[in-house]
Amino acid sequence: MDARTFDSFLNQIDDFSSVQCARMLSLLTSRNEKVRSANILQAALADKLSCPRCDGKHLYRHGAANGLQRFRCRACGCTFNCLTGTPLARLRHKEKWLAYASCVLASDAVRKAAALLDVDKNTTMRWRHRFLTSTKADRPISLHGIAEADETFVLESKKGSRKLDRPARKRGGKAAKRGISHEQVCILVARDRTGGTCDFVTGNGPVTTAQLLKHLPPILASDSLLVTDANAAYRAFAKKTGISHAFVHLRAGIRVPEHARGAIHVQNVNAYHSRFHDWLRQFRGVATRYLPNYLGWRWAIDQQRIHSSETLLRAAVGVFHR
Repeated sequence: MDARTFDSFLNQIDDFSSVQCARMLSLLTSRNEKVRSANILQAALADKLSCPRCDGKHLYRHGAANGLQRFRCRACGCTFNCLTGTPLARLRHKEKWLAYASCVLASDAVRKAAALLDVDKNTTMRWRHRFLTSTKADRPISLHGIAEADETFVLESKKGSRKLDRPARKRGGKAAKRGISHEQVCILVARDRTGGTCDFVTGNGPVTTAQLLKHLPPILASDSLLVTDANAAYRAFAKKTGISHAFVHLRAGIRVPEHARGAIHVQNVNAYHSRFHDWLRQFRGVATRYLPNYLGWRWAIDQQRIHSSETLLRAAVGVFHR
């Protein structure tokens, strides 16, 4: 639109009704939020831009679509935008992404977020797990000093599955067996005294030495002291890896040994378990296949790693604030 046509349009605004003004304001706000989201993402991914087909770096601009600049690779001719190959690719309603990111930070339920944004609940469910796909990867490379490790368990859920190998439970249900069994999913959490946290969904039933050997060595620094309960799997793990190990007898009611009061305990990781379960309860049960996403979501909130809609939008495409 040229300047003269635009000025003529502005002169007509005085004749707009209140309903027309509201529609115009809503359209402009939506347009502004869409541009804002696009600018945040394009700025965040500018340094990572490469051809998704051949990984080429020689690109040129090739028009724009849906508020995003498109590029063409000089080597193979592939066209793409900055979201191609990311979890947010092909998602619609970019004008509502920042508002939805605020819903994630507030831990809003799927239906509540859908009502706030005026979209379908299936849309907010899809957005939840697309936004969390990369967000859950924002973890410390390793744990240092005293690192506590312990397991927590949740009832296995096949929520959303079309095929079940057991009768469906109503509203979550209860395990048929008492205590820890293969109906329970084990979550292994390792946490140092600075708050650095790594967690792993190890599978059904109690944790084994083989699972500990798979998950813990890459994240434990060579000078770290591993503190656990008296589970024999941890003692076998420490013996095989040579990692310094101390344990407390929780079943005997000894949470902090007298000879090492204030240092050797697992209260830090157990408190984290408690906060995780309290937070998870509001979702009325989550599918086991999505547990890693919820674990990453909880850690981001617990450590305030993601504190604004903008940082969450960047994290959703794998760009983290360090």
